[in-house]
This record gives sequence, structure tokens and C-alpha cells, in this order.
Amino acid sequence: MASQSVFLAVPEPVQAKASTALRVAIVGFGTVGSSVARILSDGGFPGLELTHVFNRNVDRKRASWVSPSVQWTQDFNEVLESDVEVLVEVVGGLEPARSWLKAALQAGKSVVTANKQLIARYGRELSHIASQNECQLLFGASVAGGVPVITAVENGLSGDQILSVCGILNGTCNYILSKMEEGQSFSDALKQAQALGYAEADPTDDVQGYDTRAKLVILARVALGAELCLEDVPCSAISNVVPVDFEYAHDLGCTIRQVGEAHVTTGHAFATVEPMLVRRDSPLARARGCENVVITRGKFAGSTAFSGPGAGGNATAVAVVSDLVTLSENRSVATVHAAKKFDKAKDCVAPYYLRFIVKDRPGIVASIAAELARFEINVDAVFQKPGYDKSHLPFVITVEACSAAKLAAALREISRSDFLVEAPLMLRIFGQ
Repeated sequence: MASQSVFLAVPEPVQAKASTALRVAIVGFGTVGSSVARILSDGGFPGLELTHVFNRNVDRKRASWVSPSVQWTQDFNEVLESDVEVLVEVVGGLEPARSWLKAALQAGKSVVTANKQLIARYGRELSHIASQNECQLLFGASVAGGVPVITAVENGLSGDQILSVCGILNGTCNYILSKMEEGQSFSDALKQAQALGYAEADPTDDVQGYDTRAKLVILARVALGAELCLEDVPCSAISNVVPVDFEYAHDLGCTIRQVGEAHVTTGHAFATVEPMLVRRDSPLARARGCENVVITRGKFAGSTAFSGPGAGGNATAVAVVSDLVTLSENRSVATVHAAKKFDKAKDCVAPYYLRFIVKDRPGIVASIAAELARFEINVDAVFQKPGYDKSHLPFVITVEACSAAKLAAALREISRSDFLVEAPLMLRIFGQ
């Protein structure tokens, strides 16, 4: 739904009727909203009653399979002034969604949302409003689709001290990279993802890492108690990866995945979203298609992995309904996650994969190695597959653990070389 100016009348909190069923309004009847409605209309959750559907131009959205008792409206104030107890927000975007949710929480209505950008930026603000008005804000569907990682971290791992969190948090990117691993080009894999409904017509948020970044910020707040600024988390696109990179990655016992990672150390927080080489025996490598994987590392319990579908209306709808079930069983006051700001860690020390495409001639490897050495970076190995055109020759150099900042500076110098056909690709080798 497009942003629009909305003037909201915030009523006094409505007293709940004597009823065992939680009265639910769906705000936004797109892919996810209609999937939530189907689950609620199926009759399998007698503790949840769908009473209202709000959408712009609502007459286009009316569905015959929804109970005739459900009220359809394009006036948000009609929902706000009703006896609805919880709003399911699946509109997306920052405004008018933020204004709607603030008004609902101020009216004492709980909120369930799948809006990761909104929660990443304003989750703490909204949680405080919910707490002040004795209602709840649940957002399990905002991270990893059908993988209940937020609930697991809040409850199942609450007895541990989580030190780091990482994972594959964008099913679209994972689908594209999985297809590229099979030999498809980035553009062909993206078109296929769009045809299947995994990728939007404008896939920028996915392929540039912005979607994963928002989810990582939410995870860091819940799991690490770290309040990260979205703009402080660097993102690298997956579009620079080409099929030959998977061939070389396989030679190194790895594959390539878009990974979001965050951890805290004394006084500092590190977070990044980028395509990385991951070992083939890692849970991250085993994620195929649109699956998501989240791995937490605790001080006492060690590593715990969660996996499942991360894209599609049904997976997200299941997470939404799970939050509704939680609300129906426990209508207590919202939890405000204790999170603090850390100084941003300025560097990462790790081994790296460097792919070059060159016009072949003698001395290229020696020239690159010399420039790397000038920045105190040690070459680990050199790989060159036969059969490629000498005018467009790909080869790979891996380097020992080094400063990412120093390596980037070295590559800027190397990029001035006249033997390069295109800029080098730098990928971190994860977990080593």
C-alpha cells in the first residue's frame, strides 16, 4: 500500500467483551494478510476470531471464503473505534504503518506485525507505548518467516547469555544463490525468483542486503541486548557474485551465501551483511532455495541452529498466527527488551577469498602478491582453472586472516592495474 496522510482519532481503550475468543483485525489484505485470513477462517483456532479487514480500495479485496460476519473497511478509524483486541499489521513500510500502530497501542489494542523495517527502526518506541497502555507488541513474523527464532531466543534460550547471532535471513537471496550454484546467472536466477513470487519487481532491498540488515538489527536487540543503528551496519550486494565463484568455492570446500552476523565484545558491537564463503558442512551451507537459518552462540549452551522456510505468504502467516495464539493464551503487558548502544567495531579480521578477472600476461600474480604484502597481507593459496579465455581469465587468491580495512585499501591500489578486466571481488571466508 502506498504512503498517505492519515488523521487518526485515538479513542479511549475499549473494554473487552466477555468472550474467550481474541478479536482480530487484519490491516493489509495482500499476500500475507490473505494467508492469515485463510488460517483464521479454517476453524482450527477457536480462540481467535477474525472480525475486521482493513485495506485501501477494500472492495477489490473482498473474498467469498471469509465469514460474512467479518467487517471490511477502508477507514482505519472504524477499526480503531471497534472492540477489536489485536491488530495484525501486514502492510509494510514505515508510514502510515507507524502512525496506525501507535494509535492502536495507545488505544490499548495489542499489535502483531511482520514489518521488519518498522520494528528495526521503531520497535523500542512501540514496545514502550504498548507497555504504558497495558497491551502487547509481538513481531515474531518480522524475522526469518516461519522460523520461530524470536520466540526461541526470548523463551527457550533465556537462560543463556547469547554472544553472537548469524544467519541466512533473506529467502530471496538464498534462492538466487542456490540457483547460481547450479550454474544459472544472477539475472536468470533473479527472474525465476520474481516469477515464483519470492522477489519483488524491485529487488533492491533483498539483493543489496537491506532486508537482512533490518532483521539482523531486530535479532541483535532481542538476542544480544544491542541497539544497532541501521545505517551503521554495512551491506554488500550479492549481484557481484558470478557462477565461477561457486566453482572456486567448491574447490575450497565451501559454497557462497548471504550472511548477516552480529556479535558484541567489551564496549563494541560488530555487525555486517555480505555474501561470504561458508564451509559445506555448515548449517548455513545446507540451506537450499528460500530457506532461512539462524545460528546463536551462547556462553553456556554453545551453538544452536534454527531453520525453515523464510519466504512466502504461508510461512509468514504461520508466524503471525503463532503470535496471535501466544496473545490469546497470555494477554499480559508488553516486554521491552533491555538493549544498549555500543561503539561500532571498525574492522573485521578474517581470511578472505579474492577473485580477479584479468587479461593474462606474465607477472600478474607476483604484482598482486607484492601489493598485498605492502599492506601486511599474506597470500595463502592461488587457484586458476584451465579452459578460460586468456583475455578474460578468472583466478582466485586466498589470504590469511587479515584486517578487512587493510585488504580493501590494498584492492583499491590493485584496481588501478591495467591488466584487470573488472574490479576484484572480496569475500570473507566465514567461520575460520
